[in-house]
Amino acid sequence: MIYIVKLVWETGPWIMIVMSLIALFQGVMPIISSYISRYLLNALQTGFDKYDTLGEFFSFSYSADSVLFLLIFMFGWRILNSIIGQINTAVLRISGENIVKCVKVRIMKKARELDISAFDQPAFYEKLENANREAGHRPIQILNSTFLVVSTVIKLISYVVILSTAPGLWWASIVMVLVSIPSAVINFTFRRKNFFYMRWKSKERRQMNYYSDIMVNKDIAKEVRIFGLADSFIGEFNQVYQVYYAGIKKLVLTENAWHVSIAVLSAVINCVFFAAIAFMVLTGKILIGDYTLYTDSLTSIASNVASLISTSASIYEGTLFIDNLISFMDEKQSVVPLDEKKPEKVNHGEPHTIEFCNVSFAYPGTDRPVIRNVNLKFSPGETVVLVGLNGAGKTTLIKLLTRLYDPTEGVILLDGKDIRSYDVKEVYKTFGIIFQDFGKYAVTVSENIAFGNVERELDPEKVKYAAAQADATDYISHLPNGFDTPLMRHFEQNGTELSIGQWQKLAIARAFYSENDILILDEPTASLDAIAEQEIFNQFDQLRRDKMSIFVSHRLSSATIASKIVVLEYGAVVEEGTHKELMEKKGKYYELFSTQAKRYIESKDDM
Repeated sequence: MIYIVKLVWETGPWIMIVMSLIALFQGVMPIISSYISRYLLNALQTGFDKYDTLGEFFSFSYSADSVLFLLIFMFGWRILNSIIGQINTAVLRISGENIVKCVKVRIMKKARELDISAFDQPAFYEKLENANREAGHRPIQILNSTFLVVSTVIKLISYVVILSTAPGLWWASIVMVLVSIPSAVINFTFRRKNFFYMRWKSKERRQMNYYSDIMVNKDIAKEVRIFGLADSFIGEFNQVYQVYYAGIKKLVLTENAWHVSIAVLSAVINCVFFAAIAFMVLTGKILIGDYTLYTDSLTSIASNVASLISTSASIYEGTLFIDNLISFMDEKQSVVPLDEKKPEKVNHGEPHTIEFCNVSFAYPGTDRPVIRNVNLKFSPGETVVLVGLNGAGKTTLIKLLTRLYDPTEGVILLDGKDIRSYDVKEVYKTFGIIFQDFGKYAVTVSENIAFGNVERELDPEKVKYAAAQADATDYISHLPNGFDTPLMRHFEQNGTELSIGQWQKLAIARAFYSENDILILDEPTASLDAIAEQEIFNQFDQLRRDKMSIFVSHRLSSATIASKIVVLEYGAVVEEGTHKELMEKKGKYYELFSTQAKRYIESKDDM
C-alpha cells in the first residue's frame, strides 16, 4: 500500500488531496440525507405546530415553511452530491490516465535496464505480462478502494449509532455485522484463489494472445492465408480457452453460490427487523420518519458491511497483483561493471583490440553450451569474418562480444581489460552493429537511419550520405515524400511498406550513420541480391577503413576480403586464418567454400 501511495503522490499530489476530501464528503453525505428524509416525513405526519422539524437538527425552530425549506434543502443536497460524484468520476479518469502512463514508463525504463538474458526466461515474461496487464489500472483502483473504505467506515459507524437509538433494537446492528462475517471470509478466499489462478494460467493467456495476434498480423497474413493455417490457429485458441475458461467458470459459480446463500439469510433477518420497526410505528412508539431512518440504517449497515468486505477483498487482490509489479521492478541487473562506482571508460575514436580467453556460454535456464572454450584475438584495423553452418554460434559470439550476455566461463578483454570492468553504455557506444533480425521502425526514413546515433541531433546531410553509402538513395527518391516518408501502416494512413531488401539497406545505412569504432555486421546482406551485396561490400571498404570490422555471413564470397576468417562448428573454433591459408589447408572452410562455389557454377551453367 505504501508503494501505491508513493506512486500516486509522485504522479500528482493533487490526486491524493482531492480524493481524500471526496471520501470524507461521501462518508457523511448519506447520513445527512437520511436525517433530512426523517424530519421531512415526521413533519408531514405530525403537522407543523406539533413537531419541531429542524429544531433537533439545527437547534432552532421553524414555522409552517419548514416542509418547503426541507424540500429545497434535500434537493440542493442531492444536486451537491451529484456534482461531487461527477467530480469524483473526472478525477478518477484523469488521475487513472496519468497513473497508467507513470506505471508504463516505469515498466519501460525497467525493461531498458534489465539483462537481455531475462527475456529468455518464461518466468520473466510471466512477471512482465502480469505487470503490463494489471499495473496500469490497479494502483488507482486500489487507492480509490482505500478511500472508499474510509467513507464506508464513516457511514457504517454513523448508522450503527443511529440504529442503537431505536427502542429495544440496540443489538440489531451487532447481528447485521455478524451475518456479514461469512461473506468476508468468502470474498478474501476467492480473491486469493482468483489471483493465483491468473498467475498459474499466465501461459494460457499468452498462448491465446499469441494465436489471436497471428490472425491479425499483417506480416504473416499471406502465409496464413496461402497455407490455410487460420482454422488451425483458431482451433488452438479455442482449445486453450476452454482450459482457461473451465477454471474461471468454476471459481465464479462456486463463489456466487456461497454469496446467494448468505444473501438469503441476510434478507430473512432484515425482514424480521423491518417488521419489528413497523410494529413500533403501529403502536405509536415512533413516527414514520423514524421508521425510514431506522430501516435505512439497517439496509445501510448490511450494504456498507458488504461493501467494506468486497472493497477490502478487492484491495487485497489488487495488492497481490501490485506485489507482482514490485517483484518485476526489483529484478536485478547482472550485466553491470565489476566496480559499479568507478567503471572504466572506453577510449572512443582510437583503435581497439578484442580477445576471447577460454570463453564458454550456455543460455540462461539451459545446460547446453552454445559457445565452447573459444580463444580468439582481433587486432586494430582487422576485418574478421565468422563463418559456419546455422547453429554454429556465430550470432551468440557477437552477443557476447557486445556484452548483451556475459560468458558462463572465461573472460573477454577489450583493450586488454576485462570487458565487464567498463561502463556498459560505454561498451555499447563502441559498436556499430546490424543484427540479422534488425529493427523496422514505424517512423520516417530519416528517423530510421538516424537511430544509428540518437545522441546527436538529426543531421539531414549525414542521413543522406549514409543512405548513399548503403545504396538506398535510389529507392528512397521514389518514395512519396522521400526521406520524410512514414514507413509501415501502423499509425499513418499514407505509411509506406518496404521490401525486406529495402529495409536491410536502411539498417546498413544506420551503421554508416553511427560512426562507431568497431563495425559488426550479422548477415548484413542476407536479403540482397548478389550485385547489391557486392556494391554494399565495396562501400564497406570505405566505412571500415582503419576500423576493426566483424562480419557474419553465409555467402562465403564475402570472406575473401577478410584479413582473418574464423570457422565455427557447434560453438567451437575449428579453423582460423586467411582465405588463401584455409583453402590450402583443405579443411572445413575449404569444404564449405567449394560446395557453395560449385552450386553457383552449376547454376550459371544451367542458365
